[in-house]
Amino acid sequence: MLTGEHTQHIVSGLGAQLPDHDPEETAEWIESFDSLVQERGTERAQFVVRNLLQRAGAQSVGVPLVTTTDYVNTIPADQEPEYPGDEETERRYRAWMRWNAAVLVHRAQRPGIGVGGHISTYAGAATLYEVGFNHFFRGKDHPGGGDQVFFQGHASPGMYARAFMEGRLTEEDLDGFRQEKSREGHALSSYPHPRLMPEFWEFPTVSMGIGPMNAIYQAQSNRYLQQRGLAETSDQHVWAFLGDGEMDEPESRGLLQLAANEGLDNLTFVVNCNLQRLDGPVRGNGKIVQELEAFFRGAGWNVIKVVWGREWDSLLEKDREGHLLRIMNETPDGDYQTYKAEDGGFVREHFFGKSAETKELVADLTDEQIWNLKRGGHDYHKVFAAYKAATEFKGKPTVILAKTVKGYGLGSHFEGRNATHQIKKLTLQDLKDFRDHLRIPITDGQLEADPYRPPYYHPGADAPEIRYLLERRRALGGSVPERRSRHAAVSLPPSSAYAVASRGSGRQQAATTMAFVRLLKDLMRDKQFGKRIVPIVPDESRTFGMDAFFPTAEIYNPNGQNYLSVDRDLVLAYKESPAGQLIHPGINEAGAVAAFTAAGTSYATHGEPLVPIYVFYSMFGFQRTGDSFWAAGDQMARGFIIGATAGRTTLTGEGLQHADGHSPLLASTNPAVVTYDPAYGYEIGHIVRAGLERMYGGNHSDPNVMYYLTVYNEPIVQPAEPEGLDVDGLLRGMYRLPLDVDGSSGPAAPEVEATKADDGAARLPQDAPRAQLLASGVAVPWAIEARRLLAEDWDVAADVWSVTSWTELRRDGLAAEEQAFLHPEVEAPVPFVTQQLAGTRGPVVAVTDYMKAVPDQIRQFVPGDYAVLGADGFGFSDTRASARRFFKIDSTSVVVRALQELARRGEVPADAPRRAIEKYRLLDVTAGPEASTDE
Repeated sequence: MLTGEHTQHIVSGLGAQLPDHDPEETAEWIESFDSLVQERGTERAQFVVRNLLQRAGAQSVGVPLVTTTDYVNTIPADQEPEYPGDEETERRYRAWMRWNAAVLVHRAQRPGIGVGGHISTYAGAATLYEVGFNHFFRGKDHPGGGDQVFFQGHASPGMYARAFMEGRLTEEDLDGFRQEKSREGHALSSYPHPRLMPEFWEFPTVSMGIGPMNAIYQAQSNRYLQQRGLAETSDQHVWAFLGDGEMDEPESRGLLQLAANEGLDNLTFVVNCNLQRLDGPVRGNGKIVQELEAFFRGAGWNVIKVVWGREWDSLLEKDREGHLLRIMNETPDGDYQTYKAEDGGFVREHFFGKSAETKELVADLTDEQIWNLKRGGHDYHKVFAAYKAATEFKGKPTVILAKTVKGYGLGSHFEGRNATHQIKKLTLQDLKDFRDHLRIPITDGQLEADPYRPPYYHPGADAPEIRYLLERRRALGGSVPERRSRHAAVSLPPSSAYAVASRGSGRQQAATTMAFVRLLKDLMRDKQFGKRIVPIVPDESRTFGMDAFFPTAEIYNPNGQNYLSVDRDLVLAYKESPAGQLIHPGINEAGAVAAFTAAGTSYATHGEPLVPIYVFYSMFGFQRTGDSFWAAGDQMARGFIIGATAGRTTLTGEGLQHADGHSPLLASTNPAVVTYDPAYGYEIGHIVRAGLERMYGGNHSDPNVMYYLTVYNEPIVQPAEPEGLDVDGLLRGMYRLPLDVDGSSGPAAPEVEATKADDGAARLPQDAPRAQLLASGVAVPWAIEARRLLAEDWDVAADVWSVTSWTELRRDGLAAEEQAFLHPEVEAPVPFVTQQLAGTRGPVVAVTDYMKAVPDQIRQFVPGDYAVLGADGFGFSDTRASARRFFKIDSTSVVVRALQELARRGEVPADAPRRAIEKYRLLDVTAGPEASTDE
């Protein structure tokens, strides 16, 4: 058994011992304080102590930082409000829900099904949820608007059980738990998944750590909408139900400071502290409640601990000398877990028996009474007091640390056991014991008839308990959770808003990053639509040329700008405002995606569409926050994700960690992401317009998508939109470039100069050898230059294709294959890439600034010979020309690869590839064509 000596690190910071040179004087001070509490109450005592601490600081009296308080409830018993509901009625239907939740999971394990599930989480957290449902969680029809509740993922059976009691789900629905295709129409998703149950769940939470982040930024988004006058959210509250084990995720704690800095008192975390993670104790040798209290308090949050139920109040009141308090403080979580897996006699001996005084304290209690000393998270009064205090507290977010028992009430096989998370079904005796504990009117015969299918219980819609339950929800504005996708009408920008993208850059050079930013600026100027755009940039605005937004759109800060800005005299001065439009999360990609998700789902959460535009270093997007984007897809977020400074060789001065050669592949794994790699500004204009039409034009079958555009920092002459542009091909993934589209990447070396129209191809005979050059993004100018070299140096003609989306071409091809596979009785559809290349001559050579696997996505749909070039491997620091020569993706590499394919077909001399390698010094990394090195 651990002693206080071993557990000093888990008690209050005030426990640091100093020698007492005058015990008699100390006793007088303590007696005076005790009298203050008894005569004036705990609230007055708090006020006096706070003032004494403040005075001590002013007098330079060193007092330890109080980051943790004693292991008792934060709200004293004499300050608890009266419980407003009928507790007995609420307890009865809570018992029915706990039964139905457990039976739902148990029935899903019957022979032939066995789909898994979690019984113990909701069993332990039922009180935490039911106090909220009965008295706090506001539905969408509440006059002040609905609350946003992030439910703990593993507790989903409890939400289904309540929906069953409310009449929202049937027994057939409950039996469809985790059988979403085989029981389609009567199926329930395993966890909160809005995409799978779009009228029920609002927020996906089961990927640990994402729920806390998204809840924080949801609370910020509510304030953002309010401050900008877009929606009335002042009376709405965000609740996030989390596990104590989940709080070990860096994402769970890493953004707490934002909530404190912005004073998000519209946010409450409820941490279900059952002391267990999935395999064992969270802190066997420590105290997770104390640790979290210190962490949240240090981050600037208001902390409320709900440790002990009301049965402990009288014991603590009798504990005049603090012996019980000392044991509570010193006992580690591993022991507390063990106590709940034993019985009252064990607790008497091993907990209260630690001192003669505490053993005497419970001498008149039976073992059963000791066993029934509840933890605070199972006490309606204690939980209600905490929730009420949290919703009334102003100036800070609140965390409620509620101590519970995992598997509470499920019996000795479940309660507090290390394996309880993985136990998915109950034995026949478990069912009988659980039934008896909850007083469910089901007979032994009903349970014995089919132990795999014990009956659900519902007393009928006319039962007084059900009428009470429904009346509570009506008073609070309707059922929770509920998702609604109806939203205010959106006036999309007119075609004139895209003119800046269509006209090109004239004689000047401009990177596609800048082309996008110029388009975004014009879209934000649109009087009807511009207010809905939410630019999100994690501390790289100047890199992307978005500092021009600072003085006009301004940076959102609920506190405004209360300092004298160092660049206040500059045209592009840094400007913060409570009504700012630009969200600036700092160096914080995780927070930026959380902000993107909140804005991108505002159309459903608030019925007020926002269009988030998240701009970031492409390398630090899907690679860093792919799980968050997956959750955004689950939540059906809509918006634009801009991977700037894209490609493996356009930012080579920055080196390996910045060199993105694979983000389109990572993005392709998310079914909700539509990925484009545009080469020119006019392509960007059409893609953005099509994206907005898909999301909010009202004519697309699947508007719930995120568009990922990769843009580059390499300046080129942006060509004007060519006449007769194949817009359909551009949007579907590829189109043939006219000969007069150049867009060269910087000044060409004298030996490779060419005009737009004269690339040497005009003088070639019709039957000259020919190749098809496919390129995307920054590689398109390389393909154009390769076309000129092939014609002038090798008498080979070539067509250049701008592949705007390798991913969409692949998805189209796979869909065609699926159609042909499942419907052999009808003519098979032809993949779009196959259609585009039909009738063309020669081998196909593809090149990108990404690894070969990106263009290789379409290999099976390309008719004829297909070769790919790409930048495989890690990036490095060097000039663009040297890096491209090293990876063999520059224009001359394209030429050599095309010649190799033609030689293999016998269409050019066999030695042509060798001569080309020698001519262009292909193996010399210093001999690549010159390219701009501007950053």
